[in-house]
Amino acid sequence: MNATSANPSARLIPTGVRYMLASAFFFSLMSLLVKLAGRAVPSQEIVLARGIVTLLLSYWLVRRALIWPWGQRRWILILRGLVGFAAMSCFYFALTRLPLAEATVLHYTNPIWTGLLAALLLRERLSAWVAGPIAMSFVGVVLITRPAFLFGSGAAEIDLVGVGVALLGAMLSAGAYVAVREASKTEHALVIVFYFPLITVPASLPFASGFVWPPAWVWLVLLGVGVATQIAQIFLTRGLSLEPAARAMAVGYAQILFVVIWGILFFEEYLDVWSATGSLLVIAGTLAVALKGKGPVPGAAHTERASRELAGAGRP
Repeated sequence: MNATSANPSARLIPTGVRYMLASAFFFSLMSLLVKLAGRAVPSQEIVLARGIVTLLLSYWLVRRALIWPWGQRRWILILRGLVGFAAMSCFYFALTRLPLAEATVLHYTNPIWTGLLAALLLRERLSAWVAGPIAMSFVGVVLITRPAFLFGSGAAEIDLVGVGVALLGAMLSAGAYVAVREASKTEHALVIVFYFPLITVPASLPFASGFVWPPAWVWLVLLGVGVATQIAQIFLTRGLSLEPAARAMAVGYAQILFVVIWGILFFEEYLDVWSATGSLLVIAGTLAVALKGKGPVPGAAHTERASRELAGAGRP
């Protein structure tokens, strides 16, 4: 009996999609913690703290797995780190300026850019089952943000600087995801994860010069940011190695559902009718992508074997 027949859910939801859903949950937890920490310290200081924690954890995981940490194609690993650092800085800044759900939804326009970049750079086919739900999700984003040029007096009151930075971060994030996809062809998932904080820590130091000493409770929150991120990055990297870039990142829209819950519970950020409708469209698009177009992905067999070996060895 193989793993698929023993686990009926594997037939309904592909392994790569399940990795992406787990990644979405832990990234939503990271967003919650970043917004909490942002009440006491600058966003770039949070970026630095996350980088330090995840660097230590990543190095420990690489050494524990007895893997050469420096990779084979360092240029793509360094590029992924630099673009990822810029995208993360934009996202964290947006989280401190916008409601949690709105910042996340704007950030999650990145599957649109990811799909385009993957089609241009990786020659992945953008099928109707991916492009259609992505378009549906984008309509949901428009309903949530309600730009003035479309909605007039019904437009939402939103921080334009935060919106602009969030959208820039989404575009940069798309580049980082495509770099992950390319790096996954030759590099171990843990090596890709390790390079992100390896680049982030020195890159963030010049921007965190005005250091603010955090209150005691913020230290625990910053540690939580790093731990949640580490878990999410591992699931993300494995998911991207098993699914085409556009479909994998569209599934990441599930993070919106999680952050809506966090926003209500922790910040009393309730969705109005427009935002709720937009969120439902985004979630519907995510489910459509997750349940359709589940054909084999070139090279996925080797990666899935490696993932099962890691799981069997008790490694994250």
